[in-house]
This record gives sequence, structure tokens and C-alpha cells, in this order.
Amino acid sequence: MPKKPDLMPGTLDMLILKTLTRAPQHGYGIALSIRRASEEVLTVEEGSLYPALQRLLLQGWVKAEWKKTETNRRARYYTLTAAGRKQLGVEQSQFDQMIAAIGRVMQDA
Repeated sequence: MPKKPDLMPGTLDMLILKTLTRAPQHGYGIALSIRRASEEVLTVEEGSLYPALQRLLLQGWVKAEWKKTETNRRARYYTLTAAGRKQLGVEQSQFDQMIAAIGRVMQDA
């Protein structure tokens, strides 16, 4: 079975921010949303997800509050802030520039 590709460095924060534009979610829900939206190609491990969420909290790009899940468990729900929405635009623009540059290099001469 072929190995799944690793996330490109610097893309996890962007993917989390984009996921939170849809609705507030807990960590497991964020990871599941990314996996589903990528058609099972991208898998975000807990060891990467929670440090990234902590980083986003410290930057003020997301906020968090404790709530009950659908299964009545206590979980931390993350919500995108206005600053996070602005940062998503910056990161998406930089990502688009990088993809375009890679595409130019990969074109046959």
C-alpha cells in the first residue's frame, strides 16, 4: 500500500484555519474534517494537531471554550477569530504563490 503524502511544511495552520471557517469544532472534529475534505489523503495526527491549535490560540487566530460533544463528553471547541480569518487570507495567498512557482518549475521546457 503506498505511503500517504506528508503535509507540506507550513500548511497545517492554514488547513486548521480554513476548517474553522465552516463551524467551531473540537480537535478530533478538525482532524476528521481535514481527512474527509482531502478524500482520505491528508491525516493530521494528534501530536501535530494539538501543538498547532495551541500556537493558533497564542497568536489570537482562534479562541477556545469547553463544551459538551454530541456524545455528552467534555471537549475544547475552537472558533476562528477575525484575526484568524485575516491570517487565513495571508496564508492562502502565500500558499497559492508557492504552488504557482512550483508549477512553473515542474513544467516541461
